[in-house]
Parts: sequence; structure tokens; C-alpha cells
Amino acid sequence: MEGKLSEASRRAVPSPIQQLSHLAQSVGAVNLAEGFPDFPAPAHVKAAAAAAIASDLNQYRHVQGICDVLSETMKREHGLYVDPLTDFAICCGQSEAFAAAVFAIIDPGDEVLLFDPAYETYHTCIELARGIPVYVPLDPPSWTLNGDKFLKSFTSRTKAVILNSPHNPTGKVFSKEELLIISEACQEKDCFAITDEVYEYITYDENKHTSLASLPGMQERTIITSSLSKTYSVTGWRVGWACAAANIAAAIRNIHVKLTDSAPAPFQEAAVIALTSTSDYYKSLKKDYAVKRDFILQLLTDYGFHISFRPQGSVFVFAELPRSWQISDIDFVTNLIQNAGVAAVPGRGFFHTDSDDQSYNHRYVRYVRFAFCKSDETLEAAAWKMRTLADNNGTMKLNGK
Repeated sequence: MEGKLSEASRRAVPSPIQQLSHLAQSVGAVNLAEGFPDFPAPAHVKAAAAAAIASDLNQYRHVQGICDVLSETMKREHGLYVDPLTDFAICCGQSEAFAAAVFAIIDPGDEVLLFDPAYETYHTCIELARGIPVYVPLDPPSWTLNGDKFLKSFTSRTKAVILNSPHNPTGKVFSKEELLIISEACQEKDCFAITDEVYEYITYDENKHTSLASLPGMQERTIITSSLSKTYSVTGWRVGWACAAANIAAAIRNIHVKLTDSAPAPFQEAAVIALTSTSDYYKSLKKDYAVKRDFILQLLTDYGFHISFRPQGSVFVFAELPRSWQISDIDFVTNLIQNAGVAAVPGRGFFHTDSDDQSYNHRYVRYVRFAFCKSDETLEAAAWKMRTLADNNGTMKLNGK
């Protein structure tokens, strides 16, 4: 019966990243590949979930308190006035919120612009909606937006622009100038924007997150998606949301109900507690992650990686392999797993652009993503294992010799 499977299922094949994840699991490698924390979630958030379960809040449920708190937060932090009764859809994580948003606005043949490199889930959602992903390459090493390239990517079929900031995999935070270019283009071309803002509270140094919806003329056409996962270290709880104008949010809610009905009830209750955390919590979150970022940057620099861009946000370092290392990203990660017992992600899985610039295409195979949303013990264990592969010159031994 395999021949009767849908075309969509045939396209959704395991990526090299997934295959390497299986290899990492088989050898018990230290996981710097996947972007989930391996340290405890905040005690007050866990206690709220446990209390909800003990109170038998375990059935299908919509917790309006989440929308009420988010509405207040968006007004305070972004100057956005949203109606908590009409402008939200609570979903099973940002992933479902994003998928439901795509299904709500994309028809077959509609084009959707994405910035490359990009998180791979976006592509799949657009294709499932029978849309056409169109990639706009960001310019390394700082992953800047080239306004001319972006504007030339629009056609009469362009329906939406996807923006992930802070950005996975690069750690870029889009600047106000770049956001203005995007907002002006969306308004001129009468397009939607869907944002992925899951790393909104994880920024470094002087960098600050600005929601695209907060720019003049953008709230009515922007769908914000985010979740509890990264900010509160609960990636397995699957509580996220979409925020949009009432008619758009209603369409997203209708699709969400048909897909999953409701997000996990006790974790929705805990979300209200998480979202009302004190300002000290968010300050501590940034401070702790900044220390982890600096640790991994120093580790990679010591072993010869070319760090041309310090992450401005998110929990990832997108490190470039030195040109003197005659090895591809996949070969490097495979050897790192097998010989050091440390897992990372080959960069090529995030690139999609077929560029006329061969030097840009060549760079596809020169990047490796490391996640630093890990405990100090995990990061130190990875450092120790990687040092066993270092030669006298401080560069990585990749062949185990």
C-alpha cells in the first residue's frame, strides 16, 4: 500500500539532521543539537501544573486567563492593543499555531517569502497548504537583510512573509531598519506577515526584540506566534498561541479546533502563572543564557571555529568551519558524534536558496549549529569530550587519529 500514500507524505522524508540525531542517540552523545533545555523548569511553574492536575483540570479546556495576560503584556511591551476575547488562538505549541496560521491564509499556488537560512518546519507547513516557499538569502557573516533582494522576490502571487526574530539558526535579531523594510513591503504589496517570536525574551547585550506587528500599519496584517516553550523551559508542554486581528484569529481557532481541539488543560493553567512571572525572572533568564552563550563561543573559538557572528538572541551558535578544515558539515558532525560523543546539527539543513553566487552556495556546507540551552554540567561535559579531540595546535582532530 506504500504507493497509495499521499504526495505530501512522500515529501516529508527524514532529513540528514534527523538521521544524525538517531546516530547521536545510539552512542549516547552529549546533545548540543536540539534546542530544548535539559535543566529543570521554574519551580513555581511546575507547581502550578501539578496543582491543576491534582484539581482534576484534565479535560478539553480553553483557559481565558492566558489571553488576558498576553493582552496586557503586548500592550505594555509592544504598544499593541489586542482584544483578549477575540484576538487569540491557544494552540498546541508554536508549531501548531504557525501551521494553523498558514492553513488559514494560504491557498494553492500562493507564494510565501522566507529568510534563508530558515527553520525547516516552515517549509513543510507551506507545502502542506499547497503554497510555494520562496527564499530570500540573508547575507553572511552578520546575516543582514538585503532590501533589493527582498523586494525583487515579490510577485503578484506573494501572499505572506515569514519572520523569525530572534532567529534560528543564526541568533540574529532583526534591526529596526530591517523591520521597516519588511513592514513597508508588506503594506505596499498588501501581504500578510507571520512572525515566530518564541525567543522574544532571550536576547543579549544591547539587542532588544521588536515585534513586527508594533510597526505602523502592521498590526492588522500580522499574525504573531509564540509559546511557553523556550522562555519557561517547558518544550514538552505544548502550549502556544497565535495573536491576530479578530477575523484572522477566528479562522486560526477554527482550524486549531479541527486539528487538536485544545492545548493540554493543566499546562494551560500553569501558563497563566508562568506568564505573570516577575521581572527578575526574565532578567535572570537573560543573564544565565548570556553566560552559556559566552561559554560555548569560547569553547568553539579555542578549537578553531570561525565565529564571525556572536548570537544576538536565541539559544544557538551558527559556527563556520575553518577553510583549512577540508570537511563538510555533515562529515564533521558525524565524526564529532562518533569520536567525541558530542552532537551538533549540520548547517545545510537550514539552507534552501539556489543562488547564482557560487561562494554563497559553497557556504551551505560550512556551518554547524550548536545549542547552548543546556545545564552547566552538560556544557562542561561537551567541552571535556571535545578537548580529547584537540591536537597540540588547538584544532579539532576529526578522524580519531
